[in-house]
Amino acid sequence: MLLFSYMPMFGIFIAFKDYRYADGIWGSKWVGFKNFEFLFATEDVWRVTGNTFMLNALFIICGLIMSVFLALLMYEVKNKFLGALFQSSYFLPYLLSWVLVGYFVYAMLTTDGFVNQMLQHFGIESVSWFTSPAYWPLILVLVSIWKGAGYTSIIYLASMLGINTEYYEAARIDGATKIKQIFHITLPQIAPVITIMLLLQIGRIFYADFGLFYNVTRDSGMLYPTTDVIDTYVFRMLRKVGDFGMASAAGFYQAIVGFVLVFVSNTIVRKIDKDNALF
Repeated sequence: MLLFSYMPMFGIFIAFKDYRYADGIWGSKWVGFKNFEFLFATEDVWRVTGNTFMLNALFIICGLIMSVFLALLMYEVKNKFLGALFQSSYFLPYLLSWVLVGYFVYAMLTTDGFVNQMLQHFGIESVSWFTSPAYWPLILVLVSIWKGAGYTSIIYLASMLGINTEYYEAARIDGATKIKQIFHITLPQIAPVITIMLLLQIGRIFYADFGLFYNVTRDSGMLYPTTDVIDTYVFRMLRKVGDFGMASAAGFYQAIVGFVLVFVSNTIVRKIDKDNALF
């Protein structure tokens, strides 16, 4: 924690300096908030901020629903061999590189790819996916869920396995159906874990998964209206302009917003139920 989280925080000074590699962090000229002024002076920053927030919110909501759903399915599998097989199958996509996933998506969505062939089979005109930004919020959500939901579901499954089975036995005696058991026993019992996971994810809602947005979209300029996020925008600016100060200012902006959102979300949770709050 000290090495990877706290020591790098000294680099925040770059956000307030006209950083030059030859001069180093301390030798570079202090420019105050000029890097932030440059960052927010362009119209692009509001577009990428909106995209980052909207897409990450979709990832959090849809990912939560699918992760809990997968965990509920695995919880009902009593056969140890099948349980291990399903868990491994759900977990495998998480281990794949985004570069590899990007090639999978490209192979499926290219002009003569699998998806367009299926559309043509049903008499529907093929779509130029990599020049049609309107479709990509849905595509990115599906890809994100496919890759990450299985990993998160293991956490919820572990929480479910800790629930006292006597609750379910009493519910069955009272005639509760499986659906009622889920809504009145399982979900309330894992609510603290769900709350903690949500608060942690909300804290990073302005941090986009660079691998997802860069490799899956293939950094296509035609898709920027709906897929360009803060991380990819800063990367392009850093690659083209080489302005380390502006890139650091964008990272500082993300951190502050995430910090505020965690505290606001936790305060709301505390007012509703103190026991489920993170702190």
